[in-house]
Amino acid sequence: MKYKYLLAGVGFMALMSSCEFTDISPKDSLTDKSYWGKAEDLKLYANNLYTMFPGPDYNLDSQSDDCVSTTANATLFDDVTVPGSGGGWSWGNIRICNFFLNRYHTAVGSESEINRYVAEVRFFRALDYFSKVKSFGDVPWYESDLKADDKELLYKARDPRNFVIGKIIEDLEFAAQWLPTPDKAGTGRLHKYVAYTQLSRVCLYEGTHMKYHNESGSITSQALLEKAVKAAEAVMASGLYDIVKATDAGCGQQAFEGYPLYYGNLFIQEDLTGNKECILPRIYIKDLLMHWLGRDYAKKGLGYSKDFLETFLFRDGKPISAHKEYDDATLEKELADRDPRMYQIINNPHRPTLIDLEGVHVWESQNIAPNQGVSGYNLTKYLSPIPDQNEANSSTYDWFLYRYAEVLLNYAEAKAELGTCTQADLDKTVNLLRDRVEMAHLSINPVVDNSVDYGYSISPLLYEIRRERRVELATEGFRWSDIVRWKAGKLLENPKTYLGMTLSEESMANYPEGTFDGRKVTIGGKTYLKIYEKALDDAGRKWSANDKRYLNPLPTDQLVLNKNLTQNPGWEE
Repeated sequence: MKYKYLLAGVGFMALMSSCEFTDISPKDSLTDKSYWGKAEDLKLYANNLYTMFPGPDYNLDSQSDDCVSTTANATLFDDVTVPGSGGGWSWGNIRICNFFLNRYHTAVGSESEINRYVAEVRFFRALDYFSKVKSFGDVPWYESDLKADDKELLYKARDPRNFVIGKIIEDLEFAAQWLPTPDKAGTGRLHKYVAYTQLSRVCLYEGTHMKYHNESGSITSQALLEKAVKAAEAVMASGLYDIVKATDAGCGQQAFEGYPLYYGNLFIQEDLTGNKECILPRIYIKDLLMHWLGRDYAKKGLGYSKDFLETFLFRDGKPISAHKEYDDATLEKELADRDPRMYQIINNPHRPTLIDLEGVHVWESQNIAPNQGVSGYNLTKYLSPIPDQNEANSSTYDWFLYRYAEVLLNYAEAKAELGTCTQADLDKTVNLLRDRVEMAHLSINPVVDNSVDYGYSISPLLYEIRRERRVELATEGFRWSDIVRWKAGKLLENPKTYLGMTLSEESMANYPEGTFDGRKVTIGGKTYLKIYEKALDDAGRKWSANDKRYLNPLPTDQLVLNKNLTQNPGWEE
């Protein structure tokens, strides 16, 4: 069934191989006026831009408080050096988009037909610009396709962040207006609800960034948060999407008795094209287009942090601080009566990790080693038990580019930030996620873990929505962006964000003698697995009020070439 949907993807790759774009000179075939004659030409050009979407990646949240890796993350420990070149300061994709937007007008076709592909290109321009704003803050806004002799434009100063965000919103609102509905778009191709989802993401990000970084602009934080709500509402009101209890079908998975995998199975589905939680999939097919995610999850050195494990509530909806019986002496005890998402994404005896030669679903333990897990909490969210899926470049399960759960969380958070979130709002968003895993509902006045320190105070409701987001979207690439927009670097000062499992006599008995020699550290009367040689009070984990790491540095070669550019604060050499 998926074969027909891959044809578009094959077309994308074919175009890429036939047209190499550079920052300065496009191929002559695309400068020929005869090219821009009909809507089909516009479609072929737009096809090329789909390669801007990211593919499956096991490493998305390695730079956060959720995960630890074999090597200490340079940003988290303040070991980053200013790059001489590169560093994400590249304008090739923007130029490709603008090249189209300055030439499509000669194409013949209906307004809706032509604007559909204009909408696709503007969507991708917005996508790239949003990434740049998150990385660098102020960036130059370009609508020209930048020719080599455009010295004034090539060497212009950066435009204010708020202005660029406004332009991004304009692009996305145009996309939402002119992109077709999913039934007319074709599977794997942009449609209006992808645009609305991305719009809700942008507006929530920037609305909260403005609030917590104390920024101002012509577009206010409140206006952005209101736009985030409306964009999410558009997706929710469509009636096309839902929170899915994923079955074993299509993923080779079987739960052990009493441990359903309604959440975990969602991420190893062979085919997401009919999944109502999937707003837009990236499609993979055996022998045609495959990925490495299964292999990476099985073999790469990445694990969850102790802090992340303590984020999971008990089934009654209360944090571990509200449960005197909480016991983490072993993983089995740590899992007892906790949020079921916990056992579904962490390697443990209640989540099958392998189909053996007899076809029996079994649990396969993993050692603490550089090429496996490093914390004792090994990641399994994207790990299929099918052996073939875990070979090099052999994984064929589809990848969520946009998932409905994010829309619901965006809506709930934006409403809470605006002070308008009601119990009814929670019931149609966060509580749908909790219903999937049979968790107690979130109420307007929740019990929360007050030990978590953002460096400022927030309401219990907002705290709990943030916590729910962390759990539901774990390893999907949101956590670092969330920390930045909330100005929550102080969270990373907690030593448990870079420590692993509790080292009790019971837990250590499951590992070979000597595994933990020189790797023990005691905090608050408990001993934990130490991941890095660095001291627990390492200065690199301290975050100042306006820490430079909330933005990336500009590469030095660009500062030399363009005297109108200035380095981001704190990165000056």
